[in-house]
Parts: sequence; structure tokens; C-alpha cells
Amino acid sequence: MDDRIDLRSDTVSKPSQRMRLAMASAEVGDDWYGDDPTVNLLQDRAAELTGKEAALYLPSGTMCTQIALHALARAGHLVACEASAHAGRTEASSAAVLSGIAFHYIAAASRGMITAGQVAAALRPDPYDVSVIDLVTIENTHQVGGGSVMTVAEVAEIGAACAAAGVPLYLDGARIFNACAVTGAPVSDFAAPASALMFCLSKGLGAPIGSMLAGDAEFIREARRLKILFGGAWRQAGIMAAAGLLALEEGPGRLHEDHVNARVLAAGIADLLPGSVDPAAIETNIVFADVSATGRGALEWRDRLAAEGVLVTMIGDRIRMLTHVDIGSSEVGAALAAWQRAAKN
Repeated sequence: MDDRIDLRSDTVSKPSQRMRLAMASAEVGDDWYGDDPTVNLLQDRAAELTGKEAALYLPSGTMCTQIALHALARAGHLVACEASAHAGRTEASSAAVLSGIAFHYIAAASRGMITAGQVAAALRPDPYDVSVIDLVTIENTHQVGGGSVMTVAEVAEIGAACAAAGVPLYLDGARIFNACAVTGAPVSDFAAPASALMFCLSKGLGAPIGSMLAGDAEFIREARRLKILFGGAWRQAGIMAAAGLLALEEGPGRLHEDHVNARVLAAGIADLLPGSVDPAAIETNIVFADVSATGRGALEWRDRLAAEGVLVTMIGDRIRMLTHVDIGSSEVGAALAAWQRAAKN
């Protein structure tokens, strides 16, 4: 077995034994025809949790967002988002190829947290009537912002700015349950101002695959059509949906453990490399360590840590680490010991 400590993402976690048993015994049908009972149960549960009329089970969060962008924005028009948001950066080429969409970037003052005032300013009509914003998307939690959390009130204010301009709001809630764990608010409170939202089952919730897209019934009807056009139709998907149901049942209640472990990890790295990370700024399960002052680049740190048995990723001069269901206090301790060895070597 691979005994390395994998902090590359919260997508790397393995399904629990209970999930594996549920997958093996799942009642299935053909989801292309809409008659997989386990998929339908998962979709009904996601709609209930988000307070939306309907939901759709899809292979990935990126497919959720790309379907939403295609349905809510017109080719040749713009989608407004924070300047480092996943939808507007990592998925920019996907949006261009699939939907002919470009992005209007809003630079947040810090940690990816844009304000309602910034959104309202971005939505002012172009006096030349050339650049038209069809949609605003926000990311909560914000990944590049370090897992930063936007409150329900802040989301509502942005939703109000969108409504005043007659522009829909889309919530990229890949890790929205982490935001719920921090704020104590249910997903439906975050979802209320948004025309549509997505969340991942395969990140902190611990399922092996899949994400949910939710909105009103007509939006989801169109999303089902686009799922087929984009190649996302699948057959006996209830095998994976069974794990998704357990993820929704078991995952949200334990996310605070990931947050605690992330703060411990951040504190240990801050002691080893002062100034590289602020433990007090860690809200959820994402830790970025800025190694630019160490005399070694992020690539060298990544490789040294891998040699010591810890897998990480990097963004610019920062090392990125995520805690998850397979990372407990012992793994955090071992990871910090690896950081110490890498620093000495």
C-alpha cells in the first residue's frame, strides 16, 4: 500500500468501507433514461438540501459549471467573477471552447473575497453597448484565497446587486459544506440568492466521484439536455450515487476535523518557516505556504517533500496542502516531520 501522506487535494481521499459496500449493493437503472433509482434519490436529496426545485448528478464540478455557464450566458458575452476564481481561470478555456464565453475579472482586495459594491460596479452598462455581462459567479469557499469563507449575508448582498441589474448569480460551491461548517448556516441559505449552484461530493465529503448541480426545474431540464450534448450521460450511475448519498449523510458533520487539522499543519509550518503562513487566517481545510523567502522555489520544495513522503501541489511561489477524511492528527504530525527533514536537506 502507498503510505505517502497525500495533501494534494481533498479529492484524493479513498471511499470508506461503508461506501464500498453501498456501491456494491446499489439499486441501479439507466440514468440516460432517468430511471436509475439511486441517482434519482441523490438528486432529490441535493434539491432538498439546497432549497432548489431540482438537481442533477454529474461526473465533475467542472461539468456542472460549464453546463451552468452555457445555460445562463450567451456566446460572445461575459461572465463576471473574482480574478483568481476557478471558473474564470482553470476553466476559462473550457468556457471558450464549449460556449464562446469570456470573463470579466473583478480583483478582490484579499483572499478572493469580492464585495457587492464591486459586483454592482462591474454590472454598470457599457456606454458603447459592446461588453455585456450575462452572469455573475462567486466561489465559496474560495480555493486560491486559501479556503476563505463568504458569509450568508455577503452572498445575499451580492445576490441583491445582481438582481438590481437583472443578472443571475451562479454559486460555485465546490466546498460549500466547508463554508457551512464555519458559519453554521445550511446550504439552502447560501443557495437562496443564486439562480443555480453546484457542490462537489468528491472533495471534503469523501465520495469517490461526482458533483451536484441545482436550480429551478426549467434550468435543470436544460442542464439534462446539455449533459448529453457535453458527453456526460452515464448509465448505471447509481453505483457511484450510492457513495454520494453516504457522503451527504456522513461528510458534513466531520468537516470541522479537517479545519482543525489544517490549522495545526499551518501552525507547524509557520514555526518552521516564519512568515510563510498565517495560522490565524486558516478558516477551512486549505493551507498555502509561501516559500519564496526560503531561497528555494516551490518546485524544489514540492520535490523535496515528495522525497520525504508528502505529496503537495503548488501555485506560484506557494505550496498548497489540503486536509481531508484520510488525514488525521498522526498524518499531520508526520507531514510536519517531513517538512522539517526537507528544510534540513
